[in-house]
Amino acid sequence: MTSIFSDLIEEMVEVFMDDFSVYGSSFSSCLLNLCRVLTRCEETNLVLNWEKCHFMVREGIVLGHKISEKGIEVDKGKIEVMMQLQPPKTVKDIRSFLGHAGFYRRLPQSFPYFKEALVTAPAVQAPNWDYPFEIMCDASDYAVGAVLGQRIDKKLHVIYYASRTLDEAQGRSYLVGSKVTVYTDHAALRHIYAKKDTKPRLLRWILLLQEFDMEIVDKKGIENGAADHLSRMRMEEATPIDDSMPEEQLLAVKCYKLAYNKKEFEEACAVKEEEFPWYADIVNYLICGEIPKYLDAYQKKKFFRDINHYYWDEPYLYKKGTDGLFRRCIAEEEVQGVLEHCHGSAYGGHFATFKTVQKVLQAGLWWPSMFKDAYGFIAKCDPCQRMGNITRRNEMPQNPILEVEVFDVWGIDFMGPFNPASYGNKYILVAVDYVSKWVEAIASPTNDHKVVLKLFKSIIFPRFGIPKAVISDGGSHFINKVFESLLKKHGVKHKVATPYHPQTSGQVEVSNRQIKAILARVVGVSKRDWSAKLDDTLWAYRTAYKTPIGRTPFQMLYGKSCHLLVEVEYKAIWATKLLNLDIKEAQEKRSVDLHELEEIRLEAYESSKVYKERTKAFHDKKISPKDFKAGDQVLLFNSRLKLFPGKLKSRWSGPFTIKEVLPFGAISLFTKDGSEFKVNGQRLKKYLADSVIPEGSTVHLQEPQLA
Repeated sequence: MTSIFSDLIEEMVEVFMDDFSVYGSSFSSCLLNLCRVLTRCEETNLVLNWEKCHFMVREGIVLGHKISEKGIEVDKGKIEVMMQLQPPKTVKDIRSFLGHAGFYRRLPQSFPYFKEALVTAPAVQAPNWDYPFEIMCDASDYAVGAVLGQRIDKKLHVIYYASRTLDEAQGRSYLVGSKVTVYTDHAALRHIYAKKDTKPRLLRWILLLQEFDMEIVDKKGIENGAADHLSRMRMEEATPIDDSMPEEQLLAVKCYKLAYNKKEFEEACAVKEEEFPWYADIVNYLICGEIPKYLDAYQKKKFFRDINHYYWDEPYLYKKGTDGLFRRCIAEEEVQGVLEHCHGSAYGGHFATFKTVQKVLQAGLWWPSMFKDAYGFIAKCDPCQRMGNITRRNEMPQNPILEVEVFDVWGIDFMGPFNPASYGNKYILVAVDYVSKWVEAIASPTNDHKVVLKLFKSIIFPRFGIPKAVISDGGSHFINKVFESLLKKHGVKHKVATPYHPQTSGQVEVSNRQIKAILARVVGVSKRDWSAKLDDTLWAYRTAYKTPIGRTPFQMLYGKSCHLLVEVEYKAIWATKLLNLDIKEAQEKRSVDLHELEEIRLEAYESSKVYKERTKAFHDKKISPKDFKAGDQVLLFNSRLKLFPGKLKSRWSGPFTIKEVLPFGAISLFTKDGSEFKVNGQRLKKYLADSVIPEGSTVHLQEPQLA
């Protein structure tokens, strides 16, 4: 600052640190000087605080003194305490006042004259920066008194009177950078820097005093008369008794509804009065030394062990963490707001529990149940609930389909379209028996209902008879009037899989996957002969060992193994035997084979039952249990839902309301227009929120209140 106005100092401006004053002998000269100074500020890019600027004043406070055309005068703010001195009325007041008067070695005859002498120059003088400062302070139950002065020629010159603790704006500028001697009757302060096991409260005092170059000298209250007197001054004011009571408080009566059933009674009992914060006992002990009475011996021991990590700085409580940092303790009613900032705000990022808690700690805040509260808050966060995918842990418990008789239940499904086409065919219609795992398949150029009718009329019905049930997905090629009339005519029940849940028709899905794998390995380089290889693929599939039934589908159907070309080429035992032409012996063998076939099918059923029970137990152990109830709010995972292009999209739609929980994991939902549809519980998850606001709803806001 001095270098900026070096050529203007003592001519029109005076500078002290970061403050400067512009003066002039008249209004016009002061205006010209001000223009020159402001121009210099613009040239040097010096920024001024408009709120602290005062223009064209005749008098003002500069460095604690009143400057005017009369010269330098005493600031009334410094002597306000002395000007308010009341005449002593009791013996104790007289003794206190005489001690104050004896401190200055002045003995005036009247109190008003003495008071005037205390507050006029040279009693209150400007500081001389070449001499050290001295502070005489004392505290009482009513106030803190202090006198700031300098000892020049062994005589104390007063600079400032105070009857309360000096704040930074009033006292810090005098003391920083100067040698200070403090006279006080607090003898323990002399040893405050030498203590090794300093408590948090004393540690805070040390940190506040470290910026001052000070020496603490013990001085009894009798010898420190001025400060002792100032600290015990108290204005007795009569406080009127306000016996009025506002009508809105007088008429505010709490009413509870009469309970007519158990539910209403429990709701009424759940009403709680205003509770204290969780740290109330800690604060009571730190301030008043009050120990909670309800603590047992173990709890009391833990209480005193934990209390060392807390310290009270009115009006807040702080806790020292393991990293040595102090963090403010948050009450229960503030937790929601803190988590909204650290999780859902612009700088929150919607992270998971651990990172959200770390952001709270980074902000210097703490409370005991941080992880629990953060987990519950994030679980109810709407944007977070609409993200993520579904995994196997989200699946519903398995419900295996068990049938005793072969060809009672068939599963059907289309594969394709295949590219390239093979002899005009693009699709394969597959049908699989749920007991024997026998597969039938035909290639077709389309995937309409005509192909389905052809399969049943030419293959299923004439070869295997009329089944009891057919399982398929909800495609239009299976859900149509022509196919439904055919099944109804033959008394076949049609079961439709839950939308977007292929596991319902899991048997045919597994067969499709295996047939695709075989075709991928046997087709030619051009990939156009897959329809010609379909019959060979079915032969390979039917003669392959199936773990659930413990044998091949061919054995389940015919009671014997299929003779393969390898047996002829390498002379298996049946290839070396002659044809048996004995009718009686052939009849006996055929009878034994038929009985053996029944045993094979029963064994296959038992093997399939055990296999599916083990699979169900293994599967259900890996999933997360779900408990849906009618009326719950849920989100639906829709892999075909397209909200935004690219990766910034959510596949969770809703929330929807559950109408009914159906058997085998199916859930019936309500849509916004009141219609209903069914989905599998795997694609649902509960929507957690205090209040659900559907998409497209109107929220009415209150009118803003004008100031």
